[in-house]
Amino acid sequence: MPVTSFPAEEVVIDEARELHRTGVEASCAGRHREAMRLLRRGRSLTETIDPTDPDIRSEWLVTRIRLSSTLATLAAEESGPAAGLDGLAEVRRLIEDVTDPQVKAELDGKIGHNRGLLLLNAGLIEDAVAVFDSVVEHKERRLADGDPEPPLVESLVKTLWSRGTAHTRLGAIGQARQDLTRAVTLATEHGLLARAADASHALGVLDLRVGDVPAALRRYEESERAYRGQGPDLPVLLGLDRAHALMAAGLADEAGNQLDGVLEVLRAEHGTPRYLANVELYRASAAYMTGDLDLARRMASAARQRMRRWGCETCVANAVLLGLRVDTTVALRAGRAPRALVGRTLAFADGLPVPRLADQAALARMLAVRLEVRRGDLDAARDVLDRVPRPGRLTPVDHRMLRRLCRAELAVALGDRAGALAEIRAGLTDLGHVRDRMGGLELLSGTALLGQDLAELAVTLVLEGGDARRLFSWLERTRAQTYRYEQLPRVDDPEPAERIAEVRSLAQSIHQAEHDGHPTTALRARHAESLREANRLGWHAGRWGRPRPVVGASEVMARLSGRALVSYASSGDALVAVVVAGSAVRLVRLGSAERASESARMLNADLNALAPDHLPEALAHVMALSARRQAERLDAQLVRPLAGLVGDRDLVVVPTGALYAVPWGVLPSLRARPAVVAPSATAWLAADRAGTGTDGRIVLVRGPGLPAAVGEIDRLGAHHGTAALMSGEPATAAAVLAALDGAEVAHLAAHGVHEPENALFSRLHLSDGPLYAHELAGLSRPPRQVVLAACELALNRIRSGDEPLGFASALLAGGSRTVVAPLSRVGDRACAAAMDDYHRRLATGAPPAVALAEAIAVDPLRRPFVCLGTG
Repeated sequence: MPVTSFPAEEVVIDEARELHRTGVEASCAGRHREAMRLLRRGRSLTETIDPTDPDIRSEWLVTRIRLSSTLATLAAEESGPAAGLDGLAEVRRLIEDVTDPQVKAELDGKIGHNRGLLLLNAGLIEDAVAVFDSVVEHKERRLADGDPEPPLVESLVKTLWSRGTAHTRLGAIGQARQDLTRAVTLATEHGLLARAADASHALGVLDLRVGDVPAALRRYEESERAYRGQGPDLPVLLGLDRAHALMAAGLADEAGNQLDGVLEVLRAEHGTPRYLANVELYRASAAYMTGDLDLARRMASAARQRMRRWGCETCVANAVLLGLRVDTTVALRAGRAPRALVGRTLAFADGLPVPRLADQAALARMLAVRLEVRRGDLDAARDVLDRVPRPGRLTPVDHRMLRRLCRAELAVALGDRAGALAEIRAGLTDLGHVRDRMGGLELLSGTALLGQDLAELAVTLVLEGGDARRLFSWLERTRAQTYRYEQLPRVDDPEPAERIAEVRSLAQSIHQAEHDGHPTTALRARHAESLREANRLGWHAGRWGRPRPVVGASEVMARLSGRALVSYASSGDALVAVVVAGSAVRLVRLGSAERASESARMLNADLNALAPDHLPEALAHVMALSARRQAERLDAQLVRPLAGLVGDRDLVVVPTGALYAVPWGVLPSLRARPAVVAPSATAWLAADRAGTGTDGRIVLVRGPGLPAAVGEIDRLGAHHGTAALMSGEPATAAAVLAALDGAEVAHLAAHGVHEPENALFSRLHLSDGPLYAHELAGLSRPPRQVVLAACELALNRIRSGDEPLGFASALLAGGSRTVVAPLSRVGDRACAAAMDDYHRRLATGAPPAVALAEAIAVDPLRRPFVCLGTG
C-alpha cells in the first residue's frame, strides 16, 4: 500500500492552526496566560515557513492572520486597547494579500469584530457600535444569501453578543436585549450550545445592570448548565458576574463562597493579574460586608499589589481605600483612633488625581472625619469635612449616607443634638428616595445596610431623652423599610420600565468609564436625557414603587381595637420596649439586650434539639427542662414587666435583633394568648388595612420528598370542604404560582431553603425545581394567608436596619396579610398535629392568630409556630 506523504510545511501549518484553536478555547475559559503562550507558539511556527512558496502561501497567510489577530486582541489585556488596535492595523495590511474573496470577507469580519471589541474596551462605545453594525450587516447578508456554514453563524453570534454588550453600556436596553436574544436563538438553532451559553450569560449581565437580580441569577444558572453540558470548565467571568449579582442582592456570604471557587481556579491556572486582582478585590468587599475584617484586609492588600503591577491607578486606589475602611472600622470599634491612621488616610486622599478619582478622595476624607471626631479634634474634623464636596446626581448612595453620618456625629460631639437628628432625618430621606426609585423589591433589602449607623445613632439620641412617643416615631422611621411599599397593578406599557433601565445602565457605564479613565461626556448627556424622559413617564413601573407613609402612634391606637402593640428596641446593651395600649404610649426599660439575645438563641437551640419525633425519653426530658428555663427567663425579661400596661390584651409584637427568633407562644405569660409578629407598626397597619382581593379558594400544596405525616395534606382539605390539592409532578412552580394567585389560604408543605441574607432568594422545592420568594411576591393577588410547613422559612437573620428576612417576611412584603410558619425545627408528627388543629379551628371561623394560639397551647415546646403580619 502506498504511503501518502505530506510536505513538512503543511504539517507545520496544521500544527499552528491547532495551536490557534486551543489558544482561543483557553482564552474563552479565562486562561489568559495559557492562551498567549499557545498563540505565540503558533505564530512562531509560521515564522519557520517560507511565505513566498506559492503552494502554501495562501494557507500560511490565513493562519498567520488568524493567530496575529487573536494575539493583538489578547495583548490589549496586558498593554491596553491602543496596543491591540495597532496590532490589528498591521493584520489588516496582511489581509490585502488574500486573493480568495470569500476568505477575505470572513477575515475582514473577524478583524472588524476584534476591532469593535477593542474600541469598546477603550471607552469608544459609539465607535464600537458603528463597527459592529457594519460587521453584522455583512454577516447577516451572507447568511440570507444561503451561507449557513457553522463558522459564519458562530462569528455572527459572537458579534451580536458583543454589540449587545455595547448597547447595554450605551443604555440602549431594548436594542441590547434584541441582539443578545437573537444571538441565543441563532446559536441554539445551529447547535452552538457553548455560544448560546455565552449570549445567555450576557443577558444575565444586562438583567443585573437594570436591577433584576433574580433574572440575572437564573440566566447564570442556565449558562452554567449549558457550559457543564459541553465540558467541565466554566468561564471565570461567569463566576465573577454571579458573585457580583449576589453582592448586589446583599448575599455577601454566598458571593464570598463563589469568589473563593473562582480564585482557586485562577490560581491553579495562573490567571492574568487583572482577573486575579479583580476577583481579590470583590472578595475583599464581600468579606467586609460580612464583617470578616482580617480576610478583607488580606484580600485588599493582595489586590493592591497585583493591580500596581498591572498599572491600573483606579484599581489600586479602590484596593487601598477598602483597606482604609477596614482599618477605620477596627479603630472605631476599639474606641481609639490612632493619629497615624488619620494621617495615612488624608495623605491617600490628597495624593489622588481629581476629578477622575474625586469619589475615592471624598470617601477617604469622610473616614478621616469620623476618626478625628473619635479623637476629639473637632476643629480638624470640621476642616476636613469642608473639603468633602456636596453630592451630585451620580454620587453613590453610600457616599451620601456616610457624609450625613459624619455631619451627624460631628453635631453630637459639638452638643448639637437637634442638628444631629436633622442630619439623620435628611439622610434617611435620601435613602428613601433611592429605595423609592429602585423599582424592584429584590434590591430594596440591600439598602438597609446603608442607613444602619444613622439609625443606631438616632435611636441612641432619642432614647437618652426618654420620650416614648418620639422614640416610637424614630423606630418606625428607621426600621423595616422594605415593608413600606405598596403593590401597584402591573403596567402593560413597557416604556417607563425601559427608561428606568436605561438610567440605571448609563449610571453604571459612567462609573465604569471613570474607573477606566475614559471620557464620560457623551454618556452623561445620554444619562441626563434618559433621566428626563423617565421622570416624564413616571418612575414607578411594575408592582413596586409607591412608599407608604410612616405611621404615628395615634394611627396605631385607632386601629388596635383592644389589642396592645409592643415595639422592642436596643441601644448598645440597653433593651427597651415601647408599649402602645389604649390611649397611652409608655417606655419600659428591660435590662441587657445581650442577655435577652443569648436567652433567645439558647431557647431556639433547645427547641431544635427537642424537635425529632423519636427522641429518647430521658433526653427529651432534659431538653424540655432547659427550654422551659430559657422560656421563663425571656418571659421574666420581655413580657412580665409589661403586664401592668398590656393586661390580658392580644398582642402585636415588633421585635428587634435576635428577638425575631422568639416563638412567643412558648413563653408562659403568652400561652394561648393571640399574638402576631410584625416587622414594624407601619407594616402591621398596612397588612391590617389591606383588602382581601381573593376569591375564597383554599390551596394545599405538597412538595416532593416529604415525610408521610407532614405530607398528608388531604386530611387538612377535609376541614375546608372544598380545597385544591396539588402534589406530585403537576405541582410545578408555574402551576403553583397560578393556583396561588387570588387564593384565600395557601398551605405549602414543601422542603425549603432559608436564605439568611435576602428573603427574596429563599425558596421552596417543588416538582420541577425551586419556587423563589420573589416570584410569590410578584403575584397580582397574593394569597391572603400563607401557611408554611415542613421547613424553617420563617427563620430570620436580621440585617442592618432591623430588616427581618426570611421566606415568610418576603410574603408579607409581597402583599399577603398573614403568614404562619415555624421559627425553629418541628418534628414531623408534631407539625402534622399542629397543622391539623390549626386548620380545624380556622375552618370554624377563628381568626388566624386565635386559631394558632389555641393550636400551640396544646404542646408549646413542640409547636414553635408564629403568626406573622396581622392575625
